[in-house]
Amino acid sequence: MSHTAFFYGTLMAPPVLHRVIWGPSPPSTSVQKSLLTIRPAILHRFQRHKVKHADYPAILPANMSTSVRGTLVTGLTDGDIWRLDIFEGREYERRKVSVRLLQQTPRSAGVDAAIGDVSQAEEENIEGDEVEAEVYVWIAGKQRLEPEEWDFDHFVKEKMARWVGREPGEMDDGFHVLDVDDAVAAQKDPTGGRGLNGSITRELEKGAEEEVVRSAV
Repeated sequence: MSHTAFFYGTLMAPPVLHRVIWGPSPPSTSVQKSLLTIRPAILHRFQRHKVKHADYPAILPANMSTSVRGTLVTGLTDGDIWRLDIFEGREYERRKVSVRLLQQTPRSAGVDAAIGDVSQAEEENIEGDEVEAEVYVWIAGKQRLEPEEWDFDHFVKEKMARWVGREPGEMDDGFHVLDVDDAVAAQKDPTGGRGLNGSITRELEKGAEEEVVRSAV
């Protein structure tokens, strides 16, 4: 079964999304493009917040004037959703929503799109078709959220390395693995266990190994 999901945080960055759904050895770039379609989209009547002491954001239902820009991903499998559910954990609940596709400009369709560019530029706010999608909504309490907006560009430049084990800003095959043990072992892990060596990542890897064993039986 094919799924469509709207992502508004760390999963807007393809390196993070690919690591979650395919593990540390994703398929080739050409195969990735044949499996998934990623397009800019907007979700109305929700608001995005920073999560206190964390790298990742949350969204909550809000009023008619609020909206959240993100990416719409089609072609996700049941297995991908299973892994995404584990990745998001108990802080989020997967719900069905309606989002609007955004018209791609030369900028958003270019190099920046390789890292999930979701610029707030007004000229890119041209809305198109409405699409039903699944989205992960925060259920862990408003007291854990900050009022200000989460910054995707800051995440990519300053934080993403500890999520994928690569230098931020390098979006090609030249990635190299970093030592992220210290970040994951910290008392307040800003990845929430979702980093390269985090508890959620280890659970995903364990699940993938068990799936291989079941397939071989």
